[in-house]
Amino acid sequence: MATATDRPGAARAARASDLPDDRQLAGLDDGHLVPLPGGGHLHPAAAAAFEALRADARAAGFDLAVASAWRGYARQLAIWNGKLAGERPVHDDAGRPVAMADLTLPEQLAAVLRFSALPGTSRHHWGTDLDVYDASVLPAGVKPALTPDEVAPGAVFDALHRWLDERMAAGESHGFYRPYALDRGGVAPERWHLSYAPLANLLAPRLTTALLLRSWEEGGQPAGLSALVASLPVLLERYVAVPEGWAESRATA
Repeated sequence: MATATDRPGAARAARASDLPDDRQLAGLDDGHLVPLPGGGHLHPAAAAAFEALRADARAAGFDLAVASAWRGYARQLAIWNGKLAGERPVHDDAGRPVAMADLTLPEQLAAVLRFSALPGTSRHHWGTDLDVYDASVLPAGVKPALTPDEVAPGAVFDALHRWLDERMAAGESHGFYRPYALDRGGVAPERWHLSYAPLANLLAPRLTTALLLRSWEEGGQPAGLSALVASLPVLLERYVAVPEGWAESRATA
């Protein structure tokens, strides 16, 4: 990985020559990233914008911390396969465990896709997206669970997200918005998930079926492959694509 000082243009929006290549888009290579203070990695343009947002948050009394930033293909594959194999828990929208053994394969895939991206499709691969929380309201050593209960009205991270709502609505969020602000029947709303729209909007159209199939050949095939291949265009439309203008609408759920 490069360092922030290796990239003198990091404070500007990414140029075409700075964009991740196809392997990086699928999470198979991390050469397009720089480290963030405090942990995690992002694309240089996203990292510079996030540090500006973090400074604003600090001035407003929040400690904007990173729960998860870049995540590689291998990590996403382990999460995916673990859930399909029953080795990792799968929960419904209310937080209740899903009895995966009682479901058909298509039902299992839908249950996992509600909260976990298909390997090769995660926006966390791009270096544009991250999950955030307010570290100032947690005891030392305690990590966030990233659940709807934590971001509900009056909950522990509600104040941070209401502040972020205001920044996004005013166009003062340094390019960060929520791709999963609303429930559209695919991915469950994730209020903690922010995306650097100036870069993410350039990358999203490149995530094609052909690119995804190539990433599976190189990185390892996800569980449920037969059902996945048969319905891949539908799955990409429902669980990966976000509507055009998702950032400009400044939807905050």
